[in-house]
Amino acid sequence: MVDLSVVIVNRNTKDLLLDCIDSINATVPPCTFEIWLVDNASSDGSIEAVKRSFPEVKCIENNKNLGFAKANNLAIRQANGRYVVLLNTDTVLTQSALRILIEFMDSNRDVAICGGQLLNGDGSLQNSIANIPTLATELLNKSLLRRLFPARYPGKENLFERPTEVESVIGACMVVSKDAIDRVGLLDETYFFFLEETDWCLSMRKKGWRIFFHPSARIFHLQGQTAKKNNIAARIEYWRSRYSFFRKHYSVMENIILMAGLLIKLLFSVILQFILACVSVKARARLKVNASLLCWHLFGCPSKWGLEKY
Repeated sequence: MVDLSVVIVNRNTKDLLLDCIDSINATVPPCTFEIWLVDNASSDGSIEAVKRSFPEVKCIENNKNLGFAKANNLAIRQANGRYVVLLNTDTVLTQSALRILIEFMDSNRDVAICGGQLLNGDGSLQNSIANIPTLATELLNKSLLRRLFPARYPGKENLFERPTEVESVIGACMVVSKDAIDRVGLLDETYFFFLEETDWCLSMRKKGWRIFFHPSARIFHLQGQTAKKNNIAARIEYWRSRYSFFRKHYSVMENIILMAGLLIKLLFSVILQFILACVSVKARARLKVNASLLCWHLFGCPSKWGLEKY
């Protein structure tokens, strides 16, 4: 065994990927570690660049885009570390981030997953904590909930000074106990691109493990570059994952309320943005996304309509 198995899933983000691996090598604490790269059929020369610059990286090359959960699981099954570090390609580790997370996990063996504080490029805080989706979080305004009920819905507005137990963390960078994985299981491959880490955190908690956020471990995160390139497909994937999450964890009635509420909100958004599109470029862009979401619903929410084609 080694101490750390760092797993990175890549899809056409070569330059970000190289910076990410460089930050691992520059900041990893004194320990044994391995890096696994799972490439989802990139066409930008990512694999070749990694093999040339970092020949020690263990590469898994997929011939199609398998999504986040399935790709990570390919490496996790072969990982030799006491801890598995899931890391997005659009992250850059600060000097002490991994050391802080590993030391905390070593001192708290009942913790399954620990995530750090994500930062924008200018050093400002990103939301690094995720609540388990409920009817309230999905039908009401999340930002308003965080401001009105900060204890129940913690976010970047909360200035945490110490490690805090949470419902879930954002999966851009998180350290996961291999012991917890062996006892609870791998990521649910029902999810293609969103909410898989949230579902995993919930599964861990149901088995008695704890999830923590550590504010002192800081990671720069350039926020979903793959999703930004394919905004419409990414939004469809998020809605699909949200419906999958509710089907798995909630009653039929709660699923009906969720879909009805979301469709009403979506319809009103399309109407409003259609009116504003004459005078606002932003409204036209939002109209395009929301109209595509509405069409996706009208076609019965087909499974083959999203990021897998990119």
